[in-house]
Amino acid sequence: MHAVAPLLAADRAGSINKNIIRCAGGKDQENPGYLFSLYKTYSVAMSGSPLRTEGDINLSASRTAWYAVIEHPETRQYLDEDARYFLHQSLSTPCLDVLASCHDIYLTDIRGKEYMDFHGNNVHQLGYGNAFVLDRVKAQMDQLAFSPRRYTNIPAITLAKKLGDLFPGDLKRVLFAPGGSSAISMALKLARLVTGKHKIISVWDSFHGASLDAIAAGGERDFRKGMGPLAPGVERIPPPTTYRGPFSSTNDSDIAYADYLEYVIEKEGDIGAFLIETMRNTDVQIPSKAYWKKVREICTRHHVLLILDEIPIAFGRTGKMFAFEHYDIEPDIVCLGKGLGAGVIPMAGIVARESHNIAAEVSLGHFTFEKSPLGSVAALAMLEYIEENNLLEKVRDDGRFMREQLDRLQQKFPLIGDVRGIGLLWGVELVKDRKTKEKAVQEAETVMYECLQQGLSFKVSQGNVLQLSPPLIITRAQLSAALTILENALDVASRGISF
Repeated sequence: MHAVAPLLAADRAGSINKNIIRCAGGKDQENPGYLFSLYKTYSVAMSGSPLRTEGDINLSASRTAWYAVIEHPETRQYLDEDARYFLHQSLSTPCLDVLASCHDIYLTDIRGKEYMDFHGNNVHQLGYGNAFVLDRVKAQMDQLAFSPRRYTNIPAITLAKKLGDLFPGDLKRVLFAPGGSSAISMALKLARLVTGKHKIISVWDSFHGASLDAIAAGGERDFRKGMGPLAPGVERIPPPTTYRGPFSSTNDSDIAYADYLEYVIEKEGDIGAFLIETMRNTDVQIPSKAYWKKVREICTRHHVLLILDEIPIAFGRTGKMFAFEHYDIEPDIVCLGKGLGAGVIPMAGIVARESHNIAAEVSLGHFTFEKSPLGSVAALAMLEYIEENNLLEKVRDDGRFMREQLDRLQQKFPLIGDVRGIGLLWGVELVKDRKTKEKAVQEAETVMYECLQQGLSFKVSQGNVLQLSPPLIITRAQLSAALTILENALDVASRGISF
């Protein structure tokens, strides 16, 4: 890797080093290649502060150097074609690599290089190519691959019943959708009908999907900029944090964030719902039991529906089937997705109270793939596999191992300012100084690309948080190997070597 260090002469103010462009597959200004065409439209290379909060800073000098490391003409060709034929968009353009296959916890590119996938867009609870799931889906394809609207099917009914059985109280009514954004949309529409109020509260930096209604409800600026007027009546409050945030400098409690929720509800009036992730996925924020107890009391007292977005974290990632089970609370609506389709079929949905079944004359969803028999079979297989293989207990044990090992790394590297997580959901926050908590953005990039080169894939959130979420089936040996790669990368970054 260090052989490409001389290529990293790109001006930090935003100018482009043509040597880097050529090594990454570019030609010249008159005939721009893959990388240069993207750099032309984005003049900032790496200014030292995060450009977005939801994912990697993927237009930077470090990303440029990554393409130079690949040194594979066929990969460059396909990356160039990807950039030529797809609309460019933040967070997913340019792509990291070209994949050919996947199995277990691994992604394999067209060169044959394997990556342990500690990201997986949160669909990979059971890893990739799980035979138990695939056999069920293949059998269903031969029997009933699609169910048109106005009809139902046995797999969809069975899955709806299964989810109702897993949820507490009267959370028994289910509606499916083809993706998480659509699940959020259905939840918001149902909340308006139940409460008669259109105003909601969400938290800053939250991501609830990319559709217009979902970004209106979310707090992630990267999705809203340039969109103009969105749905009215959305109030945002700070997410519950203890390491950094408006209320984190005076104490280590997150109760003030719950107090602020009530303050906004009382001041604004006519709030119908509070939409929030039970535990924030991207930079891994784990609220306290006291926070959630108070939030539940506040929502009940003010007749505000508590809508929990568990799209990225449900189905065992935290050591419980659902994250809210850690807090002994009962939400009003829960949004599910991603892992629900077992990494095979897109599948999402909501679970709501029996008393919320009031929309017989309104189409809350009515999606073409709403009651997908393939998605339902995949979901049922996923749930059965988790239960039969005692994965929840395994994940809790893995969580204890991760805590021990990441705490050890924090003691070894001053670069690590905070470690937070549960089960197999972990965030490692890198800082230049533990007292000032200045974000170590460049160092986080160095760690990520060093790990990628050594076969470990994860994403960076908030510019400086390494988010680690491996498949739940990962073995202890694989976990240990991944942490060794991470430790080596942290050592490189700590010595000030830039990728």
